[in-house]
Parts: sequence; structure tokens; C-alpha cells
Amino acid sequence: MGRLVYDGAVRFVIDDRTLAHLQVVIGDKLRRREPFTFTWANPLEDGGGRIAVWMTPSSSLAFTFDRPRPQRFNRAWLDALSAATHTPAGLSPIPEPAPDEESER
Repeated sequence: MGRLVYDGAVRFVIDDRTLAHLQVVIGDKLRRREPFTFTWANPLEDGGGRIAVWMTPSSSLAFTFDRPRPQRFNRAWLDALSAATHTPAGLSPIPEPAPDEESER
């Protein structure tokens, strides 16, 4: 399981593959200086509900992974995650679409 730590305090735990795809999308947005909202479900053991954070280039982020190297990226998933950043709801983890041979990189 991977972890995204936001501003040193807020933690989001998710599988490494999903986190690697989120890291690419978040990195692309912040590199272009495009802020956006990132939302995820808060686990029941942490009180339930959801957490939404405002991602900006000045946000302090740490991505940690259990696996030393990421798997291949699914281009269709990256595109879907990136498109979500342009919606009022913002980015949130979504299920991976089935890749076609051309979408893997």
C-alpha cells in the first residue's frame, strides 16, 4: 500500500498502482501551476466521511510506495484522472479502465 501525505499531516492510503497514476496526474497539474481539489473517502477507523484538499504548487506532498518501481502506466486511466481535475468535484481515485495495447506506457 502506498501513501500520499499532504502538508505533513493528512494521509491517504491506497494501493501503489493507483498512487503511481495519481502522482503522474498531480505532478503534471502542479508543474503547470494549475491548482485543483483532490478528494477521497476517509476510512471508517479514521471517522469515515471524506477528505478534500486544495492542491497548489506550494502544497507539501510526499508519495511513498511499498514497491521499489512502478508498473506500466495505463494511458486511458491517466487521461480519465486528468480530465477529473477539470470538474467541479475535482480529482478523486477512480477504478482503472481496461487498457488497450496502445494505452500502456
